[in-house]
Amino acid sequence: MSILQDILSFNKDFVTNKEYEPYITTKYPDKRIVVLSCMDTRLVELLPKAMNLRNGDVKIVKSAGALVSHPFGAIMRSLLVAVYELQADEVYVVGHYDCGMSAVDPESMIQKMIERGINPEIIDMVEFSGIDLKDFLRGFGDVATSVMKSVETIRNHPLMIKSIPVHGLVIDPNTGRLDIIEDGTVVRL
Repeated sequence: MSILQDILSFNKDFVTNKEYEPYITTKYPDKRIVVLSCMDTRLVELLPKAMNLRNGDVKIVKSAGALVSHPFGAIMRSLLVAVYELQADEVYVVGHYDCGMSAVDPESMIQKMIERGINPEIIDMVEFSGIDLKDFLRGFGDVATSVMKSVETIRNHPLMIKSIPVHGLVIDPNTGRLDIIEDGTVVRL
């Protein structure tokens, strides 16, 4: 049985047995926050538990490295929708130690693309169109610096309300310990 078929079989039983009932909530976050976190598998259940978040409490946006890599990209749009349409009043950027994005080597990734069947001419075409593929795929060195960069991008975005606190944290993916990088409630002069 394929993974998809396994998922669909489980889902059929899940719905039939009404196992969804404990998760019924509204689309508005009860704690009125939105969290931008990394897509790391270790954080799927650990992050909400470590932050005392339950189903319905929060909007969670995920990206590799918890990065806001473009001020008018999909991640920033999701954060703006959470604030303006879904009643979030605070933003949390949560990176993590031992993040895979800190070790991403763009040249190695491009080579893996080619090895898995992407035609090198496609890569040349993408770069010829003005996209710096190496910059696009580049990771980061220090997670705290990366979190601060995302915090600053969100906080200084021309469409973000200036009164919205934007916090930066780093979680230990082994223990769930949260280290604060930026307390968004601190008044800046």
